[in-house]
Amino acid sequence: MRAPAGDTAPRGACYSLAAMSLPEIEIPCPDDWHLHLRDADMLGAVLADTAAAFARAIVMPNLKPPVTTAAMAVAYRERIRAALPTASAFEPLMTCYLTDNTDPGDLAAGARDGVFTAAKLYPAGATTNSDAGVTDVARLDPVLAAMSAAGLPLLVHGEVVDDTVDIFDREAVFIERVLEPLRRRHPGLRVVLEHVTTAEAVAYVRGADPARLAATITPHHLVINRNALFAGGIRPHVYCLPVAKRERHRLALVEAACSGDVHFFLGTDSAPHTVAAKENACGCAGIYNSVTALATYLAVFEAAGALGHFEAFACRNGPAFYGLPVNARRVRFGRGAAWQPPAQRATGAGPVQVFAPPLELCWQQVAG
Repeated sequence: MRAPAGDTAPRGACYSLAAMSLPEIEIPCPDDWHLHLRDADMLGAVLADTAAAFARAIVMPNLKPPVTTAAMAVAYRERIRAALPTASAFEPLMTCYLTDNTDPGDLAAGARDGVFTAAKLYPAGATTNSDAGVTDVARLDPVLAAMSAAGLPLLVHGEVVDDTVDIFDREAVFIERVLEPLRRRHPGLRVVLEHVTTAEAVAYVRGADPARLAATITPHHLVINRNALFAGGIRPHVYCLPVAKRERHRLALVEAACSGDVHFFLGTDSAPHTVAAKENACGCAGIYNSVTALATYLAVFEAAGALGHFEAFACRNGPAFYGLPVNARRVRFGRGAAWQPPAQRATGAGPVQVFAPPLELCWQQVAG
């Protein structure tokens, strides 16, 4: 994929995709290793888009109140299953929201009983519904030791919460100040650095044992840089956390995702908010991309000449890290004329803006 040098913002359909690939590919059904489904009035509407595209998903626990115990995770899982479309085989994989007061025994029991697939570390105040998150990571050491013993992965929102650190530097500073010391204290802990956005994060992950450290990459961070936030005015519907970075970082993400490297796998970080919640004086962070995620990824891989590595990124690297089987069900994607996603998705909580990437969407799942 080629884009203008520096931080020049993409304009229109910025990546012209040559029709030089096969018109159809067949792969195991992909999984989404980082997903927000919300709850109540929004859950059913957004869940259908994910269930149509993915076999499994790691479900984020930052509800109000957050999912902090095994019992709460079981109840949330049942609400998700009840909201699934008829005959859907989609499997939600549940996570525990870590706090300063997380009970290591409850977490270990949840892992043992198959309730928890992972636990999520939100630095308090780092992103949406993270106010109940961890104020001092060192206080989590007993919990992290229990997770390491149980083989339960730690999923990390990798940004420091420090007003003296520039928002575009918070991921790199988090790696230096928090993540590297944490991993040294707990060398057996398996960690996923979620939604990486910088070249520094890519390099750090690549330098580690892939059985101990991996990273997810979102579709939106592959196709927008920070100029998208200010293209002709404030663009709240491309505001997310971590925020999009400079063009050189976007290119590093594209290279990492498309390389076939086992450290990296698909995680959409699809995060729905109503239009009203996004378009106000203090808009919410989050991009709803479940409708367009796979088509966006495929466009990026095609433009990079890397469709041969898409199956590893979307279907194999994630299960390998989590110790789960690759999905037996296979799906086909065809490349045809460009299509337009719906502008919005109606939900019981209000309309949600659908992410429309700045490129042509030519891939769609083929029925049958």
